[in-house]
Amino acid sequence: MVALFIENYWYVLLLVNYIIVVSAVISILLKNSNPNRTLTYVIVLVFFPFLGIVVYYLFGQDYRKNKIFNKKHILNKSVVKSIQKELKVNSKDIEDFCDVLGEQKAVAKFLNSNPVFPLTLNNNLEILKNGKAKFDALIADLKNAENHIHLEYYIIKDDVIGEEILNILCLKAENGIEVRLIYDDVGSSISKKMKNRLSQSGVLHHPFMPVFFPRFTGKMNYRNHRKIAIIDGKIGYVGGINISDNYRNSENSEVFLRDTHLRMEGEAVNSLQIHFLTTWDFVSDEDMKVYQDFFPENMVKEPLVALQIAASGPDSDRPNIMEAIFTAIVTSKKYVYIATPYFVPNEQIMTAMEIAAKSGIDVRLMVPLKSDSWVVMKASDSYLETLLRAGVKVYKYEKGFLHAKTIVVDDTFASTGTTNMDYRSFNINFEINVMVYNPDKAAHFKSDFLTDLKHCREMDYTTHQNRSKSTRLLESFCRLWSTLI
Repeated sequence: MVALFIENYWYVLLLVNYIIVVSAVISILLKNSNPNRTLTYVIVLVFFPFLGIVVYYLFGQDYRKNKIFNKKHILNKSVVKSIQKELKVNSKDIEDFCDVLGEQKAVAKFLNSNPVFPLTLNNNLEILKNGKAKFDALIADLKNAENHIHLEYYIIKDDVIGEEILNILCLKAENGIEVRLIYDDVGSSISKKMKNRLSQSGVLHHPFMPVFFPRFTGKMNYRNHRKIAIIDGKIGYVGGINISDNYRNSENSEVFLRDTHLRMEGEAVNSLQIHFLTTWDFVSDEDMKVYQDFFPENMVKEPLVALQIAASGPDSDRPNIMEAIFTAIVTSKKYVYIATPYFVPNEQIMTAMEIAAKSGIDVRLMVPLKSDSWVVMKASDSYLETLLRAGVKVYKYEKGFLHAKTIVVDDTFASTGTTNMDYRSFNINFEINVMVYNPDKAAHFKSDFLTDLKHCREMDYTTHQNRSKSTRLLESFCRLWSTLI
């Protein structure tokens, strides 16, 4: 019997593979999810023995239905319930605010229907353009911290800027400040020596969903793509800029990174704090104590900016950020300006952009001329012909690598954060965005977008349409894998 198995082991393994494949295909079909995604997984499972099962295991699990972690442990805390009650805006104030907001009230009302994403009216906001502005402000605030520091980042490296910030955390912890640090185990690179120093200094730190071989997993796992900093519960940071020398744009930088980050004060920081605490509760695996000091009295004075913190990922019931962006596009009346480093959209976003452009809305999309992933770039190019034909103006940023993730609509609404316009951000990674409802701040976003256009090459529909068949074929092949990228 053993000899027979050895002689035919390949056929036995193949039979076992396809037994698993049949089970997986039945499971996929019963989910009734996106047909394109379903077909992609079926093709991969059927035509790529063994590899297909690995790919499906890593990418195909519906973590939104099978929650990776439960937020109720934190949300049920009495302090958090009290803060959520305080943040809740009464219906009259919402209606008065929405009368001023115009059509973009739909986004505010949509998110505000979920108590986790309250609309907050009493905030100050500073828009930070590129790495230097972000790091200068963050370092100053970290040095002035008096009670606690909470950081949650996709990428933290102990290079020059990373070591400077991590050393500040150590010094603060040694001086009695509570410091908590969450770093993604795949995206970050912190040496064992630095981790030991953090621990010895009293910095509480944990990796997010640790893996055995982070260097080899790439984007194969569900990752925490958020970039959050909270100082004393009074100041919050959210945006696209990670903690790494790559984002500094120093004289030694090989590539210029164009990015956007936000610094906020006010009620929205409380909402940001709750999102951090739910993640900390998960990564620390301890009975998290929530103190009132995490939510100090709001001292923000005029001018005030209305903000909402929106988060999405396998821990949320719906792709909230994608749906908010979709709502902003379909309710636009004058213009929609989008900047994103990765454009591999789903059908909803594509349809929204096409309909808006065909309706006479000024829809503009800015993407990098050169990407850090040629597969993503080729997949992205496959979508552009359809948008160009619909009347969307597409620009490719030439000055460096466009890493900013922004949208601004009708002089009233803008958003930035960690969310790319791709399937991974919409459905797989843990993301967080700030929704901004303010004419002055929207004008700032718009001005930055128009300034960046000076460093762009506008795409021509005829030229793009006439690209070679081999190029089209490569784009289509990359697009086939777009839901897995």
